[in-house]
Amino acid sequence: TNNETEETRNGEDKKPLPSLVVLIEAYKKAFLNGNETTASQIEERILSLANKKNKLIQKVSSLSADKVSGKEQYLRLQADFDNFRKRCDKERISIRSDAQQEFTKKLLLMVDSFERVKQQIEAATEKEKKIDASYQSIYKQFVETLRSHHVSVVPTVGKPFNPLLHEAIAREESEVFKEGIIIKETRRGFMLRDKVVRPALVKVSLGPGNKKSSAAPAKPLEQPSTAARIDER
Repeated sequence: TNNETEETRNGEDKKPLPSLVVLIEAYKKAFLNGNETTASQIEERILSLANKKNKLIQKVSSLSADKVSGKEQYLRLQADFDNFRKRCDKERISIRSDAQQEFTKKLLLMVDSFERVKQQIEAATEKEKKIDASYQSIYKQFVETLRSHHVSVVPTVGKPFNPLLHEAIAREESEVFKEGIIIKETRRGFMLRDKVVRPALVKVSLGPGNKKSSAAPAKPLEQPSTAARIDER
């Protein structure tokens, strides 16, 4: 049967092969003795050994090629996975950053409300002073919370105008500040780490002289190196 034939062939393949040196010596003796039959049989054995050797070499070459191919596929899959992981990490960081900025923008509305109330409070009586002290304590805690989340104030008055940090609503002459320097802040700007969440609304100096006020944005100058922390003014 086919199974028996296959088993027989496998069994033959597993038999120990005679030494090639022994066969060559036997072939020489048979040839010298004129025994052509024996010499022919030995020659066939030698050719059979050569064929088996070639087949083994081909198998080894095939296995080596498969190994190299498998390693290359593994490396490609590993590279694809690393790229996918990096892309996911980048998207996760971006989504988190966007969410933090949106949340910070909502908190800034509360900051504006605190600032307006603070400007309007004039504590005259003891009761009003207690209310003011209570308000100041709450506001201080709120400010500390913003600081702990890396929220900082955009520096303005006395700093060069920077369109990346400031939005100019007017330009006015000034005897104190040279041209391009911020002379007044009308709305605070804020940053979350190194990103601007809300630019500061400012007025920019035209410098001294008889120049008319203008609502045009001031000429961009050098960018401030750092942003001040939230103060309590």
